[in-house]
Formats: sequence, C-alpha cells, structure tokens
Amino acid sequence: MPVNRWFPTLIYESPLQARGNRAFARSLLEDCHKVRAHDRGGQRWCRENYPAGYTSYGTLCNLHQTFSTFMELEKKIRVHVQRFARRLDMNLQGARLKMTDCWVNVMSRHAVHPLHLHPLAVVSGTYYVATPPGCSRIRFEDPRLDKFMGAPPKRSECRPENRQQIFREVEVGKLILFESWLRHEVASNPSAGERVSVSFNYNWI
Repeated sequence: MPVNRWFPTLIYESPLQARGNRAFARSLLEDCHKVRAHDRGGQRWCRENYPAGYTSYGTLCNLHQTFSTFMELEKKIRVHVQRFARRLDMNLQGARLKMTDCWVNVMSRHAVHPLHLHPLAVVSGTYYVATPPGCSRIRFEDPRLDKFMGAPPKRSECRPENRQQIFREVEVGKLILFESWLRHEVASNPSAGERVSVSFNYNWI
C-alpha cells in the first residue's frame, strides 16, 4: 500500500554490556540497598508519598557523581545514549548529552509508579538491577493519545506501530532509553520480591 511511516517514537532496549551483566547488577544492588538505608529523608518522604516503594529522586539524585559503582554505570550507559542519539539524528552542535540526574527506585509488593514524563531532560532511561519473577513491566503511552478525540478504537490484532500503548519486559542487566517527553508508568508490583532499578536523565549541555 502507498503508506509511509512518519513521526515514529523510538525506544532503545539493550543489555548494558555483552557479558557480566548479572555480576555487575549484583554489585550495584548492594549499593542500592546502602543508598536506601542511609537516606533517612528519602525514607520519610516515601512513607507519606510512595507507599510500598522507595526512590532517592528527591534526596539523592546525583549518585553518578558520588558512588563508584554508579560512576561505572554512567560510563557504560553513556555509550548507549550516544548510539541512541545518532539513531535519532540529533544535531548536538558541538555540545553533548550529559547525565544530570541518577537515582534508585525500589518497588516492593503493590508499589505503583504512576504515569509521568521527565520534563526539561532530553533522554531518560532505566537500568534494571533486580527483577523478581512476575514483577511489573514498564508501559509506554502513545504521545498523541490526547489528540485522537473521536477516533475509533484500534483492533486487538493491530500492527505494532498502530498500538496506543506498549508494555516492555524488564530483566536484570537490561537498559531502556527513550526521549524524555514520552509518558510511561509501572503498574502495581504483584511480585513478593523487590523490583529494583536505577533511572536517569541526560541533558543537552
């Protein structure tokens, strides 16, 4: 058919490294637990605002500048971000994409990460440190959804590019990158284990 695909939404998924992913994730998990244990302010905030979960976003969000394992993580992620930027045909004009925020997320059973985006950033993403069996996937929403108005629903067997939402599986050692304007969420975690991830933002500096 004479139909072209325009205005695509690109999501990057890859193992963080070719080998040693689980060993690296184990070492990072230890530091994620240390961050939570020492972040009393974050714990207080989460008790009131993030039931069954923990995030260091509001208290310790520069982990890539303070912990050696997170510094190493940033170096590994940087290669993927550069690759993603090339795929997006970004013209950085002599500047560069630099990690400006890096924080820990821990979702215990029934914790929910509501629909949101990352304003004022360019590329955002998540690295998965612990993903117990049956834990929640990440859901991305079609950024045009609020403009469909009177459009009919999609067929259940519609093509991938015509879906209005997608779910991506998460696993230890996996990296997901996306442009920061793309809305996403994580539904209530049904797993008894803790779903642990490190999220981050890159800005154009």
